[in-house]
Amino acid sequence: MIGVIGGTGAESLLDMYPFIETKTVETDYGVSPTISILEVENKQVAYIPRHSKNHSTPPHMINYRANIEALHLIGVTDVFATNSVGSLDINVEPGTLLIPDNFIDFTKNRKSTFYDDEVVHIDCTNPYCEGLRGMLIDGNDVYPEGIYIATEGPRFESGAEIQFYKSIGGKVVGMTGVPEVVLAREKQMCYASICAVTNYAASISPNNLTITEVVDAMKMCEESLIELLTSTIKKTDENRGCDCKKLLNDAII
Repeated sequence: MIGVIGGTGAESLLDMYPFIETKTVETDYGVSPTISILEVENKQVAYIPRHSKNHSTPPHMINYRANIEALHLIGVTDVFATNSVGSLDINVEPGTLLIPDNFIDFTKNRKSTFYDDEVVHIDCTNPYCEGLRGMLIDGNDVYPEGIYIATEGPRFESGAEIQFYKSIGGKVVGMTGVPEVVLAREKQMCYASICAVTNYAASISPNNLTITEVVDAMKMCEESLIELLTSTIKKTDENRGCDCKKLLNDAII
């Protein structure tokens, strides 16, 4: 099954495609938000709202382990995640869809592994699935690469922080991409992110950042985001071979 982890902007999938059923999954890490099973392009797609119903959970309080474990338990093997981000590059304008190829983690207080009681070192050299990334990029109007800087939130970053993140190679900054991608790798799931650029980060633009700006820009991205998601789902073969599905072979001590 294909999974979609929806942030701001992906909710319209629920209104566009036939609804099959809902699932609320009990995991070892808590109960998941309600997962909607949809039929998208003749495929079953499990949609989970990252921030829970009505976008009620802030980024630093999301139960990332429960979300990923729930998708894993119902049989999801391929995950497309949507993330709203700020741009660290004046040339990557609001409204752009960027497909990250790596990340740097500046989160502080998040449960970032399923392996608290055994020694498992998952490889994160290339943390996003190259197979899914290729499908998102090929023939589509997207920015094809960039380092995702993950911050704790819920506050926006300071100007000094942004200038530092830019100096070390960051292209976009967001609050929800990590540990999600790492947890998906620990479950040997293929995972790719679609970053919707909603604003320039602090100090990149001369104007102060407001949440209204972010929401308005997300609405601008929504149509192209949904189009990219659905066209990629259509060509995704969940049975294809991928090294992501063998990551634990060399990770367990």
